[in-house]
Amino acid sequence: MTPSSGLRADIATPDGKRRYVRRLFATIADRYDFITGFLSYGQDRQWKQRLIQMAELRANDRVLDLACGTGDILFSAVPPAQSGVGLDVTHRMVQLAQQRRNDPRTPLVTADMLALPFVDGRFTVVTTGYGLRNVPDLDQALREIHRVLAPGGRLLSLDFNRPANPIVRWAYHAYLTAVGSLLGLALHGDPDTYRYIPESIRNYPGAKAVAGLMTHYGFSDARVIPVLGGLMAIHIARKPL
Repeated sequence: MTPSSGLRADIATPDGKRRYVRRLFATIADRYDFITGFLSYGQDRQWKQRLIQMAELRANDRVLDLACGTGDILFSAVPPAQSGVGLDVTHRMVQLAQQRRNDPRTPLVTADMLALPFVDGRFTVVTTGYGLRNVPDLDQALREIHRVLAPGGRLLSLDFNRPANPIVRWAYHAYLTAVGSLLGLALHGDPDTYRYIPESIRNYPGAKAVAGLMTHYGFSDARVIPVLGGLMAIHIARKPL
């Protein structure tokens, strides 16, 4: 069995993906910001700022940032929003975010986005960067996001896309596999560490299909904004009034 096929088998089921992702992000948390910057040619924070601009945040907005990592999106959202909560399943990510900014307006929570610890309709905006691709059950994640959004609330998500063109998709996967292997070897002594990224894209439905799922689970006006020539994408959707 090749490393890729072994990883593919590990993340083929929701339970297997849940275990793998939790181990992976606990391992890479301290290098997460470097990796996202490196793989995005330094554009990661610009994309997140674009997402914030598209959110059109107001002073009375209540933001929930899922898979918050070290807080890039959350800390850009508050202010202008009056308050926000950052949530990540990896406790080390939450610790790193707290080290960056300890502010009562932006509390941080270690929890699972498949079972959000919030009452229905609590938030007016839900954001996530690289979150939907990594959840073990995308359908359940969308149901939970819809539940905690207030009527009229907005969902915005930034993530890798799965290119429809098979040649472009192959080249994209090959690039991420090669660069990820080198980074894994250099940073962790294990070339398999970042091979998860292209494998997760392989399993991802793609931006248009994710927009369709958003519509299926009750969102309206689900749109896809291509980023980096369509290799990345920002989703915007609303919960109807």
